[in-house]
Order: sequence, then structure tokens, then C-alpha cells
Amino acid sequence: MKITNETKIGALASVSIVLLILGFNFLKGKDLFEHRKKIYAVFNNVNGLELSNSVSIKGLEVGSVYAIRSTDKSINGILVTISMKKDVDIPKNSVAVISTGVINSSTIVIEKGNATDYAEDGDTLATIEKGGILSEFQRNLSPVMQNLNSTLGSLDSLIQVIGGLFNPAVKNNFSAIIANLAKSSASLQILLNDKTSSLAHSMTHLDSFTNNLANNNQRITGTLDNLEKTTNKLANAKIDETLQSVQGATNSLKDAINKINSTNGTMGLLLNDKKLYLNLENTARSLNILLDDLRMHPKRYVNISVFGSKDKKGPLMAPMNDTTANPPNSK
Repeated sequence: MKITNETKIGALASVSIVLLILGFNFLKGKDLFEHRKKIYAVFNNVNGLELSNSVSIKGLEVGSVYAIRSTDKSINGILVTISMKKDVDIPKNSVAVISTGVINSSTIVIEKGNATDYAEDGDTLATIEKGGILSEFQRNLSPVMQNLNSTLGSLDSLIQVIGGLFNPAVKNNFSAIIANLAKSSASLQILLNDKTSSLAHSMTHLDSFTNNLANNNQRITGTLDNLEKTTNKLANAKIDETLQSVQGATNSLKDAINKINSTNGTMGLLLNDKKLYLNLENTARSLNILLDDLRMHPKRYVNISVFGSKDKKGPLMAPMNDTTANPPNSK
């Protein structure tokens, strides 16, 4: 059977189309002859992510983007299919992040979790949204631009002030200020050169004072050393123990005074018991009567014939007047 040229051309075209499709899919990262594990991730924004972009873990490429499609007609989410090229263990609590570069295209970075069970074929990883380098640069650039705008505003105000200096009226005032400064500096120079001026005397006195300080530097040092020694002795003195002893003595004295004020002790009874005072007073009065009676009627107590007959007068009932308290008038 002879094959016609048309058949040969058709077969060759079919083979070419198949090879073209296989090559195109191979360039997109798809392998039609090998089944690879596929995991999924849902993002709100893919940020320039394209098919065949790499998927890496700790900088090592472990897969590629196999497909990108919306989860629904409203595009509430974008489902990204990841085709794994390497057989690696990915914990189920790992997180997928889209990393946007400045030069290269966006890639997916998987941040590994710490779970002990690993993602299987068909599992979906959690995702987080992170800004790319450009967004970070813009966010950091915003404060710089604000400061630059503020600086430009201040510079504009400064230029306006400098421009106002060239106003004739302001210029004349500025010249007058410069002239007054020149006169003031000349007057100050005259005061400094005049040895009889008060400023010169003040400077002389100040110089003498500093010289005295320099000459008495050793004495001042000795005084400071003595002061330091005194403060050290005060610091080392047993002030706390002395204060405690004084406090103890004060407490003891306070207790003694309290006992004296109370009626529990002898001293307290002597000071506070009125009956004892009255008894002592009556005893002293009786003793005075007895002594006066003994002085006036000794025969009643001592029966000696030298004194004559016995005194039969009655005993004294009251003390006699104290002649020492009221002495007779001397002529």
C-alpha cells in the first residue's frame, strides 16, 4: 500500500502540533508524563504572579506555579495551584506568601510551620498578605517626602525673609544696627584699655582672686581632706547604737515616771496617797506635842528628886507656839 504525500504531510503536521503542545506545557512547568504532588493556596491578590514562577522554601526552589484561577465569578479569591518538583515535607500549618521583586517576577515563598503532620496531595495552605519591596519603599518614602516638603516650606520662608532684607527701609535699619555694633565694640575696647575704669578694676580684682585661689590651693586641699576625714568619722561613728541607748534610757525613765504617778509602788503611794500624807502630818503634830510636853513638864516623864516634887499639871493637848518662827522683838 502506497502512502500518499498528503497523508505524510498530515501525519507530520499532527506530530509537530503534539510536540509544540508538549514543549509549551514543558516551558510552563507542566509535565504530562509524570504525576507530581499538587497543593493549593488562595490569595486575595496575586501581585503579578504568573504561570511557571518558582515556589521556594528557605531560598530552595521546590516547585512552580501550575495554574492560577479565580475561586468564583466575583473573584473573591484567587486559587493558585503549586506543582511540587521536589519531595519535601511541608507541615500543614505552613504559610504561603507572595514575594514581589524589583527586577524579577513575583514568586511564592512557603514559610514552614512546626506541625508534625505534613501536607498531602490536594491540601490547601494558609496564606498571608505582605507588601512587596516597592510598597515598602513607598511606605518608607512617604515620611521622607513629608520632611522634604516641610524643609522646602521653611526654605521658602527663609528666602522671603532674605528678600525682605533688600527692602530699602529694612536695609537702612540693618546698616544702623551694624553701625551701633561697631560703636559698642569701640567703646568696649576703650574700657578695656583704660586702666582707671571700673571694668579694668573688676578684671584686676578677679585676677587677684584667682591668684589667691592658686596660691592657697594646698590649704584648700588640706581643708577638703580634713572635711572628708570628719565626714568619714561621722559615717563610721556608732550613731545608731547611741540613739538606741538614748531611746532605751528614755523608755526606762518613762516607765519610772509612770510607776511614780501610779499608786502601785512605795514612791507612788507617798506622792499620791492623801491618807498617808494626813497620817504623817498627824504623827508629826503628835510628836511636836510630845516634845513640847516633855520640855515643859519633864518631871512627868523622868522622876528624879533633883527636879523637886512631881509635876501634877495635865498633859498638853496642842503644840506650843514655835518661838523660832516668831522671835521676840529685841530692844
